[in-house]
Amino acid sequence: MTTTPTASKSMLSYFGWAFAVTIGGLALGAFLGWNTTGTFGGLATAFFICSVLAVLEISLSFDNAIVNANKLKEMTPVWQHRFLTWGIIIAVFGMRIVFPLAIVAIAAWIDPWEALKLAATKPEQYGEIMRAAHLPIAAFGGTFLMMVGLTYFFNHEKDVHWISFIEKRMAHYATVKGVEIAFVLVIVLAFTYILDGDDATTFLHASIYGLLTFLLVEVLAGFLDASQKTMSAAAKGGFGAFLYLEVLDASFSFDGVIGAFALTQNLFIIAIGLGIGAMYVRSMTIMLVEKGTLAHYRYLEHGAFYAILILSVIMYVQTLTHIPEVITGLGGATLIGISLWSSIRYNKRNGLTHAAAHDEQRDRAEA
Repeated sequence: MTTTPTASKSMLSYFGWAFAVTIGGLALGAFLGWNTTGTFGGLATAFFICSVLAVLEISLSFDNAIVNANKLKEMTPVWQHRFLTWGIIIAVFGMRIVFPLAIVAIAAWIDPWEALKLAATKPEQYGEIMRAAHLPIAAFGGTFLMMVGLTYFFNHEKDVHWISFIEKRMAHYATVKGVEIAFVLVIVLAFTYILDGDDATTFLHASIYGLLTFLLVEVLAGFLDASQKTMSAAAKGGFGAFLYLEVLDASFSFDGVIGAFALTQNLFIIAIGLGIGAMYVRSMTIMLVEKGTLAHYRYLEHGAFYAILILSVIMYVQTLTHIPEVITGLGGATLIGISLWSSIRYNKRNGLTHAAAHDEQRDRAEA
């Protein structure tokens, strides 16, 4: 079999930037620990927390990388490049720094500069405000992610099924217009009923905003797809997908950002640790696209979307009780691992090579 330059590219070569950011980020985190406490103990603690947060972000966002890769392969090269450059800037600085500051600014009715000073001088108070805002964030993000997962499975054109007795029924009922919206609204109403007083109202409103955000992004993407003949080459099939991926990344980030405050209230340590993890997610996304991993492992995408559904349910349940972040991360990683194992078994059972798996996926797409 002839090997393309992309296919021959080593796996480690995709993580060059991630390794560089890891070294720089951990060094900066250690410096912050020393500068804050003036002790080697503080230096070591900051170094350790940055490392743990990076691992936490990777474990929580591996399914995000798979979904990103699935969407990226449909985008034009121009918009792929923009997502992998602008997108990572938005992901690291927007979601890991601006987003927490915005939450505190809104919750405490202070301007962003005051929120930044609060993070720098009174991290405990800052952390308390962030934790108090967890309920609406979990409701919004959980609803958006649930719609992402259900839309994948409620698809009457979907003909590859991993857990057949579930997925075949979902594909069958996908012909009922709005079935996934009705499903989400039933769950939202159930949790609203369980919660009390102001929490119930807050949960309901945040969930509706999450649902509306998903629908607006879908409408915009559909509008751009319908108008692609009159659009420039750079925008064709690009901006709608770019916006979708940015909102999706934001939803994945909610859980990690909030969970990080269980380890430290230092916004800058959190930004460094989660930023390192985000770079690995970016590298994994590029690798999945260029090496055609999703085509070779037919159930890997299924595992990612099941992980998304599990994460959305966990975010809902976290409005009632705390669930350790390690469970969230390991749950998604386990599902993806099982789907990878099932894919390998399928390929061996059917004698499929890497190239044959690509050809099979192409034939399905053309059909």
